[in-house]
Amino acid sequence: MKKYSYIIIDDDAESILKTQTTASGFSELSFMASASNFQDGLDLVLEHKPALIFLEIEPRNLASHLSLAFISELHRFLQHIPKIIVITKQKDKAFDAIQYGVFDYLLKPIASSDLLKTILKLNRANLEPQIAPFREEPVSVIVEAGTIPQNIQKPLTICIKSYGDYRYLNAEDICYFQADNNSTDIYLNTGEMITAFKTLKHFESVLTYPFIRIHNSYVINRNYISRIHSGNSICYIKNSTKKIPFSKTYRANVEQIIADFAAGNYLEV
Repeated sequence: MKKYSYIIIDDDAESILKTQTTASGFSELSFMASASNFQDGLDLVLEHKPALIFLEIEPRNLASHLSLAFISELHRFLQHIPKIIVITKQKDKAFDAIQYGVFDYLLKPIASSDLLKTILKLNRANLEPQIAPFREEPVSVIVEAGTIPQNIQKPLTICIKSYGDYRYLNAEDICYFQADNNSTDIYLNTGEMITAFKTLKHFESVLTYPFIRIHNSYVINRNYISRIHSGNSICYIKNSTKKIPFSKTYRANVEQIIADFAAGNYLEV
């Protein structure tokens, strides 16, 4: 039987106890520790490297700084991220959580039946790599179908399909996406622009890092950013004169990009 070590990160002590009590009914789960704020939670995860994290993202105490941004912070330090199970009282953050790649989203107080379903999904996820056939071809997303790529390890190919015309793009060649009413203009590193008849929100939902939304009209490939001017709220694109604005709504995403650059092989002068 597969065992899963876990940490609870929640600013509500009573809620931590209830979550732990429910989890204690499953022999597959092994409690390691708990934390009530962002920094303590991060320290625990880096120290213990659990298999699972039960994470509250709508804390009662705002000073705890608990949110989905915790997941982004983990990517700065860990190559392999524990499976995140969001635990909260409201459903309204479920879509946002999916975009952050969380494994599951459970409403408080956690019901044993819901936790059982999560464990079954965990067991299935651990079995699938063993039984899945080996694939040489790149993973693809057909925009028309709205497929959401998950756990992508190979180069992503995006297929822009229109009336029997299949246009294949390497995701790594895309600099940014720009909204144009109900369609989206895709700008490549060659300077070419291609229009897809899907909204920018659609692309935001099906694409993950390094594609990051920084404005109501733009999703940018972090790998093509050459400069960020915080004072003017502008990002510059490599080998281009294009200046892309970022808005206050998405400033946290831009700050995360800056932090991501600093966490790499980095020299600031």
